[in-house]
Amino acid sequence: MKATSALFCAFLALAFACKDQPQTTAEKPKQEETTPKTYEEDWASLGKHQEAPQWFKDAKLGIYFHWGLYSVPAYGSEWYPRWMHFKDHKVYKHHVEKYGEPSEFGYHDFAPMFTAEHFNAGEWAKLFKAAGAKFAGPVAEHHDGFAMWDSKLTPWDVMDTGPKKDITGLLEKAIRAEGMKLITTFHHSKNLQRSTEIGKQVENSHFPYFENMPPSSPDPELQLMYGNMDPEKWYRDIWTGKLKEVIDNYHPDIIWFDYVLGDIPEKYRKEFAAYYLNAAQAKGQEVVIVRKQHDLPQNLSIEDLEQSRKNQIGTKTWMTDATISDGSWGYTENLGVKEAKDVLHMLIDITSKNGVLLLNISPKADGTIPDNQRQALLEIGRWLHTYGDAIYGTEAWYTFGEGPTKEPEGHFKNHKAFMKLKYSNKDIRYTTKDYDINAIVLGPLESDSELVLKAFAEEQIKDGVSITKVSVLGSDEEITWKLTEEGLVIHTPKTSPETMANVIKVTIEQ
Repeated sequence: MKATSALFCAFLALAFACKDQPQTTAEKPKQEETTPKTYEEDWASLGKHQEAPQWFKDAKLGIYFHWGLYSVPAYGSEWYPRWMHFKDHKVYKHHVEKYGEPSEFGYHDFAPMFTAEHFNAGEWAKLFKAAGAKFAGPVAEHHDGFAMWDSKLTPWDVMDTGPKKDITGLLEKAIRAEGMKLITTFHHSKNLQRSTEIGKQVENSHFPYFENMPPSSPDPELQLMYGNMDPEKWYRDIWTGKLKEVIDNYHPDIIWFDYVLGDIPEKYRKEFAAYYLNAAQAKGQEVVIVRKQHDLPQNLSIEDLEQSRKNQIGTKTWMTDATISDGSWGYTENLGVKEAKDVLHMLIDITSKNGVLLLNISPKADGTIPDNQRQALLEIGRWLHTYGDAIYGTEAWYTFGEGPTKEPEGHFKNHKAFMKLKYSNKDIRYTTKDYDINAIVLGPLESDSELVLKAFAEEQIKDGVSITKVSVLGSDEEITWKLTEEGLVIHTPKTSPETMANVIKVTIEQ
């Protein structure tokens, strides 16, 4: 009896001890036990996924936001946590002057200061909808190891410190309540410290290894933020574990990856994709995976071009991620904002080439969205509310457009050239829906004059079109037109309906 009692007590003690342990991905998640595995962890099986469901092709515009601990110092950029450790960098000098040496006041010490006291998920979601977005969501985790959701895998999350509220959970409910889809973006592939060589600036690691600095600390809690741990454990329990946690708890419609994804071992990339796609299928979701480089197969994922875009029609649906600011992605003091018309022109150009725009905004640490960003969003939304039929649910025509402004080859290496691009009313972009063709003039129409749409010229168009009507949306004037060898010649109204962009609708006989 004594032996039996002792054994029973030991069992109880073990049971309570296990209950208090945080879940890791070493434990088999419930989803894996209950979800039928349509997708196996191999590229051939995963490639059966429809990478661009129709809702995504039709959406055209989404909004996300760089918002986290880096929003507290609001200096330099969202890369503050890296550059604060290099003594020859301006961010280091600023940090020392304002907060002290990084060895004494580390990046993790910003966590209690990230209070988000004015954050209101419902107001944010309403703003995103008013801006014309069809999907929205947070940077779930940047390179800095801080989770913007209620995580059980790390103490460095919005529930355990800082706001003390589940930011992603609140946003998920508010965004879906407004009829939008949810995107969560992951930049955490760069969080792992891939070198412990003192002071070495490893390109694919966010935090450098310096002695007596928090990123080199043996403290297990600090290692969870700074990525200073056994790589295999980090790949399994942190990189993969955090993705599974967000999938299980928030069921995002889009998961988007920043660069360095290719440094994650292939088996974990396959594990993630199978887990996400099987979970989505169990819920009847058509989901999207977006990546920047060629680190996931194209039949599985959407190609993203950072701060750039294609200069021709994409044969597959693609995406541009760009920021509304003219500087940092995360909020910094006196952050400038692009003109609404320039952002709208970018969206129209992307749409004309079968693309989708993911637009970034930069909230303050207190949870407010600066007025200049808010106003730009609302200006874009006003135009889309009136003329969105020429954008949403459209496809590229045989040509994307005409005019003097030409885009360079798309990708981040040319992002500065893209930032300088300015369109004029000499630039025209085309979209089509059903039997209608939309010619979108990127600026005000020249009043009471002739405009030639050269794309309709006999030598350009591949098949003849039978036009029944031409109208300028927003104008009550009857538009006269004629089809010539040079193109479709229209007589513009006496007053241009819009200054940012104007839609000429060409109706084709059905």
